[in-house]
Amino acid sequence: MTESAHLTGVVPPLVTPLTPTYDVDTASLTRLIEYQLAGGVDGVFVLGTSGEGTFLTDEQRQVVLETTVATVAGQVPVLAGVIDTSTNRVAAHVAAALKAGVDGLVATAPFYAATHPAEIERHFKRLAAQAEDTPLYAYDIPPRAGTKLPASLITSLGEQGVIAGVKDSSGQETSLRELVISRREKQLDNFTIMTGSEVTVDSSLAFGVDGVVPGLGNVDPAGYVRLFTSAVAGEAAAARAEQDRLFRLFDIIKVPDRSRMGASSSALGAFKAGLYLLGVIDCPVTAYPCVPLSDTEIEAIRPLLDRAGLH
Repeated sequence: MTESAHLTGVVPPLVTPLTPTYDVDTASLTRLIEYQLAGGVDGVFVLGTSGEGTFLTDEQRQVVLETTVATVAGQVPVLAGVIDTSTNRVAAHVAAALKAGVDGLVATAPFYAATHPAEIERHFKRLAAQAEDTPLYAYDIPPRAGTKLPASLITSLGEQGVIAGVKDSSGQETSLRELVISRREKQLDNFTIMTGSEVTVDSSLAFGVDGVVPGLGNVDPAGYVRLFTSAVAGEAAAARAEQDRLFRLFDIIKVPDRSRMGASSSALGAFKAGLYLLGVIDCPVTAYPCVPLSDTEIEAIRPLLDRAGLH
């Protein structure tokens, strides 16, 4: 595993802007990427959970990949989600992402069918062989994948050079800390551990994670960059203050009426609404069948942006 594979810092999982007719809005996607780069991010991650990758057609996914790679133009690494139910289906996404020229691949365990850790290991080994020199990262998101990736399996795959790191969106802080300790004990110095939690970044960085993949980073990339910079500089009070501000900004996901929509519609709708109100994207619609936010809900997000200093 090379030093270049050791990803650190702030790598937001970009939403996929859509038109009112549910096509990929490439102009808005380009502005979103430029907004991220201006905020100082260390990479971008497309077609993940926030990117609604599993909702898009293969043709739409390819548009996202090609637009992102062309817009970023090598300024930061581009990671692509290759998330699907089975190894063969994921392998097809890997081929498409490699063809587009991405710098890293992010895969969950297979889902829908129940899998054993031995089968998950076979899954990642097959994908890594196909990826060759392109780093492959595991994505631990039990609520979506239906299984928790054991720390022992993750570190074993790291020791074998199968994966270059992990994005931990399990929400289990003790498991995340176990992973950090195991990495140190096994001397996996270049193995990347990123948290997917928007609201515990300062504490996670303090016990040794390498960075964050925050959905809220779509709306405030510069805020997460300031948080990361303060934390790695040992400026705990400044990091805590920035985290507290972002914690309050995360209240935007509570605005949508959850009695009429699911958690994904609420969170992604709020992120897109924030970007729409900031003038970054043209339309806040989420991928079908997600229920869109109402005009009233969108406007209710504005004061929360104002409170956070975003205009």
